[in-house]
Amino acid sequence: MPLKKSLTTGVISGVAIGLAVSFSINAFALKPSSQTLPLAQLKKFSEVYARIKNDYVEEVDDKKLITDAISGMLSGLDPHSAYLDEEAFTELRVGTSGEFGGLGIEVGMENGFVKVIAPIDDTPAKKAGLKSGDLIIRLGDTSVKGLTLNDAVKIMRGKPGEPIDLLITREGKSKPFKITIVRDVIKVKSVKKRILEKDYGYLRISSFQSKTTDNTKKAVEDLLKENKASLKGLVLDLRDNPGGVLNGAVGVSDVFLSEGNIVYTEGRVDDALMRYNATPDDLLEGAPLVVLVNQGSASASEIVAGALQDHKRALIIGTKTFGKGSVQTVLPLDEKTGVKLTTARYFTPSGRSIQAKGIEPDITVEELEFKNKDENTDDEISPLSEADLSGHISNPNGEKKPETTKEDITETDKKSEKKLVETDFQLYEALNLLKSMNLIQEMNLKKG
Repeated sequence: MPLKKSLTTGVISGVAIGLAVSFSINAFALKPSSQTLPLAQLKKFSEVYARIKNDYVEEVDDKKLITDAISGMLSGLDPHSAYLDEEAFTELRVGTSGEFGGLGIEVGMENGFVKVIAPIDDTPAKKAGLKSGDLIIRLGDTSVKGLTLNDAVKIMRGKPGEPIDLLITREGKSKPFKITIVRDVIKVKSVKKRILEKDYGYLRISSFQSKTTDNTKKAVEDLLKENKASLKGLVLDLRDNPGGVLNGAVGVSDVFLSEGNIVYTEGRVDDALMRYNATPDDLLEGAPLVVLVNQGSASASEIVAGALQDHKRALIIGTKTFGKGSVQTVLPLDEKTGVKLTTARYFTPSGRSIQAKGIEPDITVEELEFKNKDENTDDEISPLSEADLSGHISNPNGEKKPETTKEDITETDKKSEKKLVETDFQLYEALNLLKSMNLIQEMNLKKG
């Protein structure tokens, strides 16, 4: 999804409804500027300030005026820079550690409506069926049109257990529909894993938090133990992952790389110039890797996908990612407030900037939904083969069917395979691709 000029993304943290999208949080004091102050412009500011204090229809508190002025100055820079008041500053810190309150969605503004960037796994929003790309046009009885992102967020905030009705428009749907979501305290488990089938693993990262790297390493090690052998392939699922802390993205990339650059950043100040390189040891030891992405994969997710793609370490499949290629740094103003400032752009190992472009998958696989041909039929009818025809010619090697055991194939396995293709077509295709990659590797080894 190309980033449109009308799209404004914001940090929705804490009791709001989402996860901080900033990459790094550096707790250092603001350095004094060496540049000459623009006295003429400051004089104009003071004149406007005095006019408001003296002539505005109602008396305005000094603190509110200064706070609003700072907020406006930062929000006018780009969609991701912002002033963090006491509540937002606290929620941002909590959000990057993995526990916060709300609905569980990362949102932005597009054409005056709230747009869902990504619903977060195991949250009320995800369970209610919200999807990346959904537009929220009404919050309860309030129309979203004309509201700022912060205004919309305040309406969505509330106590755990309180419901809120969202009126949604979705591509492919002929008319808006309502979704009711019950607010809750969000506890994000950023890393999940399972064995898809023997020798093939699945790793899901829903956000990048401070402990994501360690959790990813443990998940891969657990998959190897569970499989009781080296994996022949792994699917890394970054779909609907809105991002998180930079170190989490670097660490996850390093799990699968043994050398080379992962990402580098460029900005105006020395602190913004950084380069992150991989360390030895690929936990998968070179086994085939497929990364799943979609339009909800943003920021830190794009760092991982871009690094693995540039190093030819993984095939990226799915749909084009969101396209957020800037770095935000949180600079404390005091113990309770701070500013989130865009300080750099990041680049993939080959020098690509993903800003407003996104990661193009190596293989495009759209999300598909399957419907049962006959939901009232429980027993499947097997297709006819030559062996089913009356009077067929016998096989000279005998017609005894190969022996199978419950360990080899079971009815549950058949149903699981059917369920995967029907419930998650992209993952089904990723698994098939892994098998193909593994077969090609084995064929090349035999030839060598």
